[in-house]
This record gives sequence, structure tokens and C-alpha cells, in this order.
Amino acid sequence: MAYPFQLGLQDATSPIMEELLHFHDHTLMIVFLISSLVLYIISLMLTTKLTHTSTMDAQEVETVWTILPAIILVLIALPSLRILYMMDEINNPSLTVKTMGHQWYWSYEYTDYEDLNFDSYMIPTQELKPGELRLLEVDNRVVLPMEVTIRMLISSEDVLHSWAVPSLGLKTDAIPGRLNQTTLMAMRPGLYYGQCSEICGSNHSFMPIVLELVPLSHFEKWSASML
Repeated sequence: MAYPFQLGLQDATSPIMEELLHFHDHTLMIVFLISSLVLYIISLMLTTKLTHTSTMDAQEVETVWTILPAIILVLIALPSLRILYMMDEINNPSLTVKTMGHQWYWSYEYTDYEDLNFDSYMIPTQELKPGELRLLEVDNRVVLPMEVTIRMLISSEDVLHSWAVPSLGLKTDAIPGRLNQTTLMAMRPGLYYGQCSEICGSNHSFMPIVLELVPLSHFEKWSASML
């Protein structure tokens, strides 16, 4: 999860988030190089008295500053499109979880099980135990197996919400009357926090998401105890 004064993105837990981090660094380096070049040219223009009379008529220079930006855009677009297709791809999910947004809590249903569903409310500040995080802890965590492809079906029963878990690279809108889907796969166990990322009313800030990723054997024991 995020920590105070953090400048970068959260540590990646899923393969998709790792790809997003690499793309972020790739694009940031291109922006840094362009900014450095522009700053260098501006500083030269302000400090030197030398001029070149034929610069305004140079066809070669115009060709370069037309083709070079096009090449840079291609270098950004190709990896971006690759990641977009990877995020939309669903390969035989082993588990499906349906989540519904409400004002102002989430409800979850494990559709592969006959009667496994619950609501997830934020724990009020005055009821927090030592070590628990304010505005992020819930009474019922979403327990999921790690190293397994999981399909999340996301919708809403009232207004627009957004189901987002940054460390997994997930952010999907919950729209009334529409069923959106996304996939997740965590490569290591742990607690992963998220929040509703769409302004949905007065208590928008009080809709946390907590995913508890555990080994498959632990998940089977948990699911058996919940039925």
C-alpha cells in the first residue's frame, strides 16, 4: 500500500501491474529526454548571439522535426496497445467473484459456490484495533487464492462507483445496469487495499476494498468454513 510522501507507484503484485510499471518508466524516460532537449535549445537561444541565416529555409530540418515526433509516438503507442490487450484478455478463470457497489459499501458473491456472499463495510475509526488502518479496514475481507486467474464481475445497484486496487493494477467502473469484468492474479500473499475511485455521494471516502490473497489450501479451508 501507499506510504506518506510516496512519489512513485505502489509495488506491483500482479503481472499486469509489473507491465504498467515498466511502461510508466519507459514513457517517463522519453518525456525526460524531450524536456531536456527543449530546455537545452531554449538556453542556447537565450545565451548565444550566433544565428544561421538559412535555418528558416532548411528542408532537412523540417523533415527531421516532422518524422522524429512520429517515431516517438509509435514508440509510446505500441507498448501501450500491447498492455491494453493484455488487460482485456481472459484465459479460463478458475474463480469468478461478483462485486456490487452500493451507497456506501461493497457486496461480494462467489458465483462458483452455492451460498457464499457477504457485504463489506468500513470499520469506523472508534472501533479500530491497534495497527489497523483508518478508512481502509473492512469487517469482511475478500479472501482470494494467489497464483490463480480470477475474474471479477463488477456492477452497481444505485450510482456510479469504481472498484480500484492500485497494487494489482485494477480500476473498473461499477455502472448500474451494466456488468463490467476484469481479471486479477496475485503472485504473492498479503493484504491489498483499494478504495472507490468514482465520486458517488457524501460517503464516497468510506468505501474501502481489502483483498486478502492466500495460498489455495488456505482459501479452500476458508470457503468451507463460510458455507
